Amino acid sequence: MTGDIYQDISAMATHVDAAYDEKDIQVLEGLEAVRKRPGMYIGSTDQNGLHHLVYEIVDNAIDEALAGYCDHIEVQLHQDGSVSVRDNGRGFPVGIHPKLKRPAVEVCLTVLHAGGKFGGGGYKVSGGLHGVGASVVNALSRRLTVTVYQHGKIHQQSYQRGKPDHDLEVIGETDRTGTMIRFWPDTIRQDEPGGIFEADSDFRMDTLSGRMREMAFLNKGIRIDITNERTEPADARSYHYEGGIREFVKYLNKNRSTLFAEPIYVEGIRNEVAVEVALQYNDSYQESVYAFANNIRTPEGGTHLIGFYSALTRTINDYGRRHKYLKESDANLKGEDVRESLAAVISVKLKEPQFEGQTKSKLGNSEVRGIVDSLMGDQLGTYLEENPAVAQAILDRCLGAARAREAARKARELTRRKTVLESAALPGKLADCSETDPAKSEIFLVEGNSAGGSAKSGRDRHFQAIMPLRGKILNVEKTRLDRILMNEEIKNMITAFGCGIGQDFDLGKLRYHRIVCMTDADVDGAHIRVLLLTFFYRYMRPLIEKGHVYIAMPPLYKVTKSKQEHYVYNEAALEKLLDEIGREPKPELQRYKGLGEMSAEQLWVTTMNPETRTMMQVEVSDAIVADETFTLLMGDQVEPRREFIEQNYDMVADLDI
Repeated sequence: MTGDIYQDISAMATHVDAAYDEKDIQVLEGLEAVRKRPGMYIGSTDQNGLHHLVYEIVDNAIDEALAGYCDHIEVQLHQDGSVSVRDNGRGFPVGIHPKLKRPAVEVCLTVLHAGGKFGGGGYKVSGGLHGVGASVVNALSRRLTVTVYQHGKIHQQSYQRGKPDHDLEVIGETDRTGTMIRFWPDTIRQDEPGGIFEADSDFRMDTLSGRMREMAFLNKGIRIDITNERTEPADARSYHYEGGIREFVKYLNKNRSTLFAEPIYVEGIRNEVAVEVALQYNDSYQESVYAFANNIRTPEGGTHLIGFYSALTRTINDYGRRHKYLKESDANLKGEDVRESLAAVISVKLKEPQFEGQTKSKLGNSEVRGIVDSLMGDQLGTYLEENPAVAQAILDRCLGAARAREAARKARELTRRKTVLESAALPGKLADCSETDPAKSEIFLVEGNSAGGSAKSGRDRHFQAIMPLRGKILNVEKTRLDRILMNEEIKNMITAFGCGIGQDFDLGKLRYHRIVCMTDADVDGAHIRVLLLTFFYRYMRPLIEKGHVYIAMPPLYKVTKSKQEHYVYNEAALEKLLDEIGREPKPELQRYKGLGEMSAEQLWVTTMNPETRTMMQVEVSDAIVADETFTLLMGDQVEPRREFIEQNYDMVADLDI
């Protein structure tokens, strides 16, 4: 293939009518059910659903970029709670729709499945929420204003909960083109009935900017600016990557050492499917592979990811055989061997993507597997032949992973044999509960024997199990699985949980549906929590994804005055309490340096009693950010970690809260 892939995308299928006018808007059905069942369209009505509204409008602008008409998108979080998205594309069509006799822009914003993505010729490649994004955002907004810059004029129309306030009108003249949509989400309010989104949900700058950065990586050359006007000063960030997904892979590896300097890059178009792959090995023991179809992340993979994995394994094995890295008597490298320490991004763009499920978590187009497999195999094979030093580094890494895999297999088999032969399979230090229903059971991972003793004495034995931890567990970020399986504390947790680890993990065998990290409220305690969370994320990720992992919140102070006891959990709460109860005569203040200083009764009342305790549920909303964070905090790179501490000084200073 010759030329730039982004030029080829817009030309890969006959022609896109540059006019993109009212005849391109195809109407499929109405918009009645959106407000009644918003979860069907945006997944949820919490913070995640709120962010999805922004993504849908940005996706429309990205579609303009894919068609070759937009290179700049601006997102703004306004002080009044609204969000605006502006692009410099062609602008929504403003002419009268031939069937509905209304302006086409109004049809796009008020009729479900109306848009240029259903065979009308508006777009050849598009993402978005099955083409319903603009109308769904309008339906779920208390107010929405659309402004179209087109044909020298500024057109504008406003809506309330999906219904037009007035006809489309011309409000001025302009020499620019594009669209700006500003919307106020329909949040539940006490002074107004009929809200949709949870009252405490709000836009998060970090979450939105992460998605904007991702879109800029996936569409090289486009610039996306995002500004949060709600902070003082305003938080403005800009993303623009001429290197596209090559820079994406460099970003994934920014806190790691890499085996070679530049990512390997594969690109091509076959049968109107555009494929891009970038990959680079690093010094970690983790796999960081992300797949996208039409700019939509597919966390469950699909045919594009299967094709990538197949070509990667086959090509490396073929090279290893040809150049005698693998002897005739050696078994082939397995997929897990060639994926260890790999960072990669796979991006495909196609006319008619078939996603499994409304959330688009998996690509189903069968033809994509062979296309990715073929392109990847051909170009990777050529690269390895032309770069023998890189090929040797990759083969050495993969062979090391294979040896570690075999050692881990033997360690797992030994563990299984012990479990079968020994009469008491559960760890001796585990104080188990009597409840046998996992949904009603919880286990506390407690730092130290002293705290473990208090927890055992203070717990409700019916449904609460206690597992004392001796010191800090192994840092799994720097260790292969064979060594991890030799660590006593980790082996005890694996046995107690009952659900296995890594490829053997089975969530259905989990013995406790609440796993609670209960550590001291100091820096060492915070470190132990991070070590535990790193282990869960790397080797038992479904525990976090399904909401089974929690962090206990023990109090920092006990304040006694007039025989009344108060427990507070941070410095701010302490100051507020002292103001309320009065500082004279002076209250008695006890600072808990560790859980072991609390009596069994105090630990029960403050930290373990479901009626009175506070716990944080651990969530992972963005896998890329989570991967980056664990690598940063627990990896080998000292300088990035120092920069993180300096940039987040206030948070780090309060780690003991």
